[in-house]
Amino acid sequence: MSNKDKKIGFIGLGNMGMPMSKNLVKSGYKLTVFDMNSKVVDELVAVGAAKGANPKDVANKSDIVILSLPNSKIIESVVCGENGAAEGLTTGNILIDMSSAEPSSTRKIAGILKSKRVDMLDAAISGGPAGAAEKKMSIMVGGQKDVFEKYHSVLDDLGNNVFLVGEIGAGHTLKSVNNLLYGAIFVATCEAIVLGTKAGLDPKIMIDVISKSAGRNFAVDVKFKSNVLNRDFNPGFSLDLLHKDMAIALKLAQELKYPISLCSYAQDVLTEGQIKGMGVMDHTAVVKKYEQLAGVEVK
Repeated sequence: MSNKDKKIGFIGLGNMGMPMSKNLVKSGYKLTVFDMNSKVVDELVAVGAAKGANPKDVANKSDIVILSLPNSKIIESVVCGENGAAEGLTTGNILIDMSSAEPSSTRKIAGILKSKRVDMLDAAISGGPAGAAEKKMSIMVGGQKDVFEKYHSVLDDLGNNVFLVGEIGAGHTLKSVNNLLYGAIFVATCEAIVLGTKAGLDPKIMIDVISKSAGRNFAVDVKFKSNVLNRDFNPGFSLDLLHKDMAIALKLAQELKYPISLCSYAQDVLTEGQIKGMGVMDHTAVVKKYEQLAGVEVK
């Protein structure tokens, strides 16, 4: 049986889960979905998916169960709680967790599933909602090589750069490290671009030049152009979500007794943004902190 003939269950239809689920339907998979928000479930049902009553029901009806959930506490509840997916998964099934999660929790869940002879991959993603919609995501996978190879084609239908990065938990580890680095880079970019603006430089020209110079980074290439210059701080990848992902990496650093100062400062900046009510906004709203200090706007 090819993967296209297998039934997929998808739990978690948020900013990333919704476009990924739609792409699976478009790719021809038989999909059963569940989310606490009935409206997003109905939206998927309207394009061809079936509705699951709860995580257990989704698992009962699926060969492959994919998760896209907010945090490890919710993941553990959805998988291991009452009417959880673990109750419906049986030998030969697989759970693919595409959430952002704590690696230790991921390994704990994998151990529980292993006792049921159920495979697991953690397949963390990077690319944002737009990347999810366009299948232009990096997918960082942790798990056994033979399991990864068996389900590689499913992941190829969700992203364009799929990597096996290590054992179970490695995908979530790399995702948190990646977002920790991005958060620090974004905060530094805010400081620099606002400085240039206050010094009289045209922000658009400055960003165009930096995009072709040593200071080039994703924030300059993409987020400043799409969000900051256009003053569009509607939620895409929210400040709360970036803060959560960075917190996973910082907790890991504490567990490993590895001191991190620069990235910890960047996290403090995000925390300040949350205190000021920016948490639900796109993370690019953090630039306002520096604009207020400098008395300028980057636009």
